[in-house]
Amino acid sequence: MTVASTDSGGGAGVMADLKTMTALKVFGTAVIVSLTAQNSVSVRSIYELPEQFIRDQFYEILSDIGTDAAKTGMLFSENIINTVYDEMKSYNVKNIVIDPVMVSKTGARLLKEDAIKALVNKLMKIATLVTPNIPEAEVITGMRISDLNDMKNAALKIYNMTGASVLIKGGHMESSVSEDVLYNGEFSFYSDKRINTKNTHGTGDTLSSAIASYLAMGKTLEDSISMAKEYIEGAIINSFPMGRGYGPLNHFWRIP
Repeated sequence: MTVASTDSGGGAGVMADLKTMTALKVFGTAVIVSLTAQNSVSVRSIYELPEQFIRDQFYEILSDIGTDAAKTGMLFSENIINTVYDEMKSYNVKNIVIDPVMVSKTGARLLKEDAIKALVNKLMKIATLVTPNIPEAEVITGMRISDLNDMKNAALKIYNMTGASVLIKGGHMESSVSEDVLYNGEFSFYSDKRINTKNTHGTGDTLSSAIASYLAMGKTLEDSISMAKEYIEGAIINSFPMGRGYGPLNHFWRIP
């Protein structure tokens, strides 16, 4: 189950989540919390859906279909976060992956400033895994992250703040190798050669959805991350330009 917002450009948000789940052969459901009008270069507007409608979607999915894992993406406001937290707790949802989406690739703010506290103090505390990129980890921890040691310290700090396992993504580092750091009681490292492309719209959404998909299959957290990273590497290598800005990943690169 994805709990996130739409992307009218099709490359990120709920659209990317459901494409990922389909590509990995799990059945995806969606709780949509807001709508965005965006393309490859800008986010024009965001429409927050009413609280009761969000609760109704949770009810309809979880009282009938259920879910083996859930991931969250762009949640936008404190009210949405509190609502999602209440519903996740009420239905005792397991295998929750939190992608703390804050800013779009085009620079638009996707999480209100006053919502960060609720994200950290409520939702992240019921997560199985939190997947911030470096700028998001800096906001959550108040730290400046400039190297691998800083990433380790930030992961440990978030773990101590929330009790959730933490995967800090190193894509924003300027190096030939992109290194991610996992802390779940001990450190693990995932290194990949950096792929030179600007067509990376929806990368964070896709990775978190892939991890949740593998968790839903019963894979361990470590295996879910490794398999998700293999999938997303292929999706980036096979990405393509669309529009005038950041193009999307190819979610179906494995399908002939």
